[in-house]
Amino acid sequence: MTSDFFKYQAQTSPHPLALEISHASGSYVYDIHNKPYLDFIAGVSANTLGHNHPVISKAIKKQVDAYTHVMVYGEFIQKPQLELCKALAATIPNKKCAVYLTNSGTEATEGALKLAKRFTGRSEIIAAKNGYHGNTQGAMSVCGAEEQNQAFRPLIPGVKFIEFNNPINIDKITTKTAGVILETIQGGAGFIEPINAYLQKVQQRCNEVGALLILDEIQSGIGRTGTFWGFENYNVIPDLLITGKGLGGGMPIGAFIASQEMMQCLKEHPKLGHITTFGGHPVIAAAGLATVNELNATNLMKETLRKELAELKAQVGNITRGEMPDPYDFDTKEQHYEALKKWEGAAPQAPQTPVNQDAQQTSAEDEAEFYLYQHEQALTKVLPGYQKSKDSLMQIFADDD
Repeated sequence: MTSDFFKYQAQTSPHPLALEISHASGSYVYDIHNKPYLDFIAGVSANTLGHNHPVISKAIKKQVDAYTHVMVYGEFIQKPQLELCKALAATIPNKKCAVYLTNSGTEATEGALKLAKRFTGRSEIIAAKNGYHGNTQGAMSVCGAEEQNQAFRPLIPGVKFIEFNNPINIDKITTKTAGVILETIQGGAGFIEPINAYLQKVQQRCNEVGALLILDEIQSGIGRTGTFWGFENYNVIPDLLITGKGLGGGMPIGAFIASQEMMQCLKEHPKLGHITTFGGHPVIAAAGLATVNELNATNLMKETLRKELAELKAQVGNITRGEMPDPYDFDTKEQHYEALKKWEGAAPQAPQTPVNQDAQQTSAEDEAEFYLYQHEQALTKVLPGYQKSKDSLMQIFADDD
């Protein structure tokens, strides 16, 4: 079969793995000799619940027995499509949203770009250097990786690039700009997180000039950062949101999400302003809905934070001495603080304990808060991801109180 693979199936790289798969389950894929491989790739961020998850498999089989493709997107009422759209709309805070389902993340990018231009009446798009949003012509046009783009130029005109996390570049967003498209966390560039309230600053600038903030969460969304969407960690809500990959739980899907008002632009002037034959396929939508429901019904997102903290603890153990106390091992934040104080080598000694001016005495809580602050400053310098993990974990404490 290997020779046929190279002969008949178009290749995407000079040296593919060419691993012949027999079956997959959980975190493992198996070759035709039944040799297991622990899968760290997860279909490239696509298998949110692992391989062959029973909840997803059941949903797929049930929908196949009911009906598969019956009509182009948006004409017939199909329960899996509608329920998935409702579930996704409910995840966006403080907005009444509508959802457009597509076949892939790159198609969702195409739709979002069209919608931004149509809604604003403008043509300019701002994107980030080293960003990645897909591999179709329009999506490539907003990818800042010239090594990939150069062989396919000319691409779509009217795109300008800024440096991710560079606030000086924000002034390039003007009244000519229809939308600014950014990955919430840059994936292909090396998993670069926004810092110093960067996304908030971009959104503020967009609001000032009437441009739309488009966040691409094809990789960072669907629970991967411990919250359903990555943007929830950065105190920002986009005007347009793009998703894909993990949404289908291993099935091909994408979607772009915007306000109901904005989405109205695609239904007339012209009619069929954006159309897809197989987007929102009922079998795929059933898999997506099962994925979303399973995430919301379990502790998988909280477990993501726990695992991230475990990795941070391991890194800190290499830098300091001992193991960092886990917040989950304590009933209250105060108990966790006290444990941190006893953790030898975890942080520099506090030069002076703050005084509660109202009570004219030092409280245990003041002392704990100040020590934790010193502790966090040390960790943040050596572990850039620590602050986000700490904030998310403290929110879990608050939610559980």
